[in-house]
Amino acid sequence: MNSCTSAAAKFDVSRADEYAEQSRIALAGYDACHDLVACMLAASLGTGGAARILVAGAGGTGQEIIAAARLEPGWAYTAVDPSAPMLQLAMANIAAAGLQARTRTVAGTVDDLPMGPDYDAATLIGVLHHVPDDADKRALLESIAVRLAPGAPFVLACNYRHYTDQPLLLAAWRERWRQQGAAPPRCGPSWTRSGTEPYRPSPRPRCLPCWLKRGSIRRCAFFPACSGGPGSCGASHSANMAPTCAGHR
Repeated sequence: MNSCTSAAAKFDVSRADEYAEQSRIALAGYDACHDLVACMLAASLGTGGAARILVAGAGGTGQEIIAAARLEPGWAYTAVDPSAPMLQLAMANIAAAGLQARTRTVAGTVDDLPMGPDYDAATLIGVLHHVPDDADKRALLESIAVRLAPGAPFVLACNYRHYTDQPLLLAAWRERWRQQGAAPPRCGPSWTRSGTEPYRPSPRPRCLPCWLKRGSIRRCAFFPACSGGPGSCGASHSANMAPTCAGHR
């Protein structure tokens, strides 16, 4: 079992049940972020046509697919996640939106997909910082890259700083939970109380090219947001997460 698979173990049934609420508290602008991801993909791929989209780490709200499908009716999706409860939660939302016919699910990792450039675009949102080992982070990015067609856009959002390096933003993030009426036991993850940090930051977005072996990358960072919690996917120059759209040549 590599660290990608083992990282999924913490996303059990109890975590899945509260994920939709907690993710939107952890990231102010959660839905706007996913809407903008859809817009970035449409701007990259063009509108009105067919496209095959790989959604890695699709478990949770399914918002990547719901937002994109609302914008582009011709796109089809492969939703991959090693956590069965999180994938089931996402598919329940996708089915409620009437999109199950356009979505294929894979309960596993990207490595379980056939090799080859089968996809016109890919997303990896709020996932990479849950993979603790740097070698496995690189392997996951490479696994996605080899399945993308030449020039395909890839949207990545992940933590790239240690939470403890940003005490003011961390304090503001705790206040965000209190603002939303979260009870004290839920006012941030356990590491804020224990002083430990279970997440390993991913490379800064500008370092993405050196994490991939193939081709050159055209990078465009977008949607900065102040956030430091699990499941969040925004960042600014002074925060913790950064969505980046990269194209492979």
